[in-house]
Amino acid sequence: MPIAPATASAARFRELLDPERVIEHPLERKLYARDGSITEGKCGLVVLPETRDEVCRCVQMASELRLAVVPRGSGTGLAGGAVPLDDAVVISLARMNRILDIEPEVPCASVEPGVLNLDISMAVSHLGLHYAPDPSSQAACSIGGNVATNSGGPHCLAYGVTAQHVLGLEMVTADGEVLELGGPAPDPPGFDLRGLAVGGEGTLGLVTKVCVRLTRNPPEVRTMLLDFDSVTAGAATVGGIIAAGVVPAAMEMMDQKMNVAVEAFVGAGLPVDAATVLLVEVDGTPAQIAAEAALVDAVGRKHGAREVRVAADEAERQLLWKARKSAFGAVARVAPNYYLHDCVVPRTHLVGVLEEIGNIAERHDLVIMNVFHAGDGNLHPLIAFDRRDVKQVERVHAAGKEIIEACMAVGGVLSGEHGIGLEKRDFMSLQFGEVDLRAQADARCAFDPEGLLNPLKVLPAGSRCGEVALSRDSLPPGTWL
Repeated sequence: MPIAPATASAARFRELLDPERVIEHPLERKLYARDGSITEGKCGLVVLPETRDEVCRCVQMASELRLAVVPRGSGTGLAGGAVPLDDAVVISLARMNRILDIEPEVPCASVEPGVLNLDISMAVSHLGLHYAPDPSSQAACSIGGNVATNSGGPHCLAYGVTAQHVLGLEMVTADGEVLELGGPAPDPPGFDLRGLAVGGEGTLGLVTKVCVRLTRNPPEVRTMLLDFDSVTAGAATVGGIIAAGVVPAAMEMMDQKMNVAVEAFVGAGLPVDAATVLLVEVDGTPAQIAAEAALVDAVGRKHGAREVRVAADEAERQLLWKARKSAFGAVARVAPNYYLHDCVVPRTHLVGVLEEIGNIAERHDLVIMNVFHAGDGNLHPLIAFDRRDVKQVERVHAAGKEIIEACMAVGGVLSGEHGIGLEKRDFMSLQFGEVDLRAQADARCAFDPEGLLNPLKVLPAGSRCGEVALSRDSLPPGTWL
């Protein structure tokens, strides 16, 4: 049985919510038809619940009416995971934005999904605590979205991605029931369904509460900027630092094109003549960071670092991090749009893959700017372009496909933190075989047998679950702009 369009169902949802929290105006629905990616869908209706019980009632109503449901947080996702298709109902959890409880002795905090990532650290800073996963969009992205895509960030090199910092969560299933998964206990009984739900991209349920692990602030932090005449030298330094036994809190690289754009945008004093810059941060006790910083300096100079700049104070440190975390926004100085993937490659293949990305840019006559989590090989090649140029858009998609194939050819994986969504869904067979995809589809069907939750996302056609509801032919014109 096909999924029904949500456009004509506004009156039924007004029975459940304040009418002002049911959005059906075409312009407003169009705003919810996109996320931070370059995909665009078609939104039939937007509902704005403020409590778990309201979420349950909205999901039950959608199930009764056979309406597809797309959960949404801040809409900053970069893979089309929050893009609705075929007039689906968007259930926005942005208004569920309360920090419910803080337990310093564990330490952990219970928060609603609409809480912004950075707000958690701000709320517990007086306790000497913070929430470690720090996406570049942390001032705007929500915890629910972070859980959906298993988000990372610069400091996840040493501290781990979202999955390592979610102790438990509350999730509403496709039939409107509530599941409690995991919790603050060291080893909660039963299967680790929490681990399955983190990274589920809204295909297993709607997260309505998250218990996050809090991390003690380090006694001291030191941030260094190294610049090089070649990308090869920078990449060799990354491998050399890890090989020497140091795992920095963060280790980030930007190539010259990105460096120039960021410096013009932020004014952090970056060396714009360098082929690449490496931002390295170590933390720990004073003795520990003194030893590790000295080793980073020595390895960098051994591989040809022109200068090793140490942030003199907290203000300079924050300015350097502002430069790194403004990279995506800085692309606007080059072109109005960008397209990127976040494949992960072994560190030993960084140089070769970056060279191939340069070749891809030249073949397709495109500007590609690189910024990435160098320590774990998580690449972020940004293709700067103008989506009004149809021919250029075609070249962008062709280049994006070739970048993914180049990464997978050296043993890489499809995503380090952005998720699969729509944009990488049809590349899943490059990483998984038929049996692997079928097992994932079976798990999805166990939670959502009717395929109503975020259909057409993550798993490609032929994986069984979800395709009963929609087919690729049903995508609206312009989805893949």
